[in-house]
Amino acid sequence: MRDGNGAVRDDGRVKEATGRFSGQEVRDLVETGQTGQTGQTGQTGQTGQTGQTVVLLDADGVRRALSRIAYEIIERAAGIDDVVIVGIRTRGWHLAERLAGRIRQIEGYTVPCADLDASPFRDDRVRRPGQPEQKAALAPLIAGRQVVLVDDVLYTGRTVRAALDALTSAARPARIQLAVLVDRGHRELPIRPDYVGKNIPTARLERIRVRLSEVDGEDAVLLQKEGEHA
Repeated sequence: MRDGNGAVRDDGRVKEATGRFSGQEVRDLVETGQTGQTGQTGQTGQTGQTGQTVVLLDADGVRRALSRIAYEIIERAAGIDDVVIVGIRTRGWHLAERLAGRIRQIEGYTVPCADLDASPFRDDRVRRPGQPEQKAALAPLIAGRQVVLVDDVLYTGRTVRAALDALTSAARPARIQLAVLVDRGHRELPIRPDYVGKNIPTARLERIRVRLSEVDGEDAVLLQKEGEHA
């Protein structure tokens, strides 16, 4: 089938290119056990109280999503030599390293990359004293620069808010942008990402699990439908 521009339309590929699923499509995937990425059957079945699990992105899907984000960062940057990538621990840090590596492959320039512990700045936990070592390391790296903050899943926005506080307590960047592999919705704060690998509308009882080879031994994004008592 062709779309209005004459391009060949394949629903699975169109979803992959745009990175968007509707809420009904996600629910259909959970019921059928299909992936939104390739149309292959995902891993389903009852596992205690966790319900069904569907593979939304496999290793190739994660790689393509990160490549797309890397290209978008390059296109939007006023100058790639002014960009710093900061990853929120733990998985955001590994994604940040991958993005920096992909930009290096494309542009031949090594973008500075750093990790960030946002936990002392969270407002839903008992606040801990700031980390002077982290501030000292970040300050010269981000001051006056374009910072791309990276995390694996954007949910309520509270982790990102804490990360923004951590960054601005260390120095004053020229600009801060947000890149996430998955945006699952349900924001509690007015935070919106600038770069998204995959938009996946979810229900509150569902969970998005991002698995990365550096931590989990494989790359995948899983949708897990929680049981009623999970």
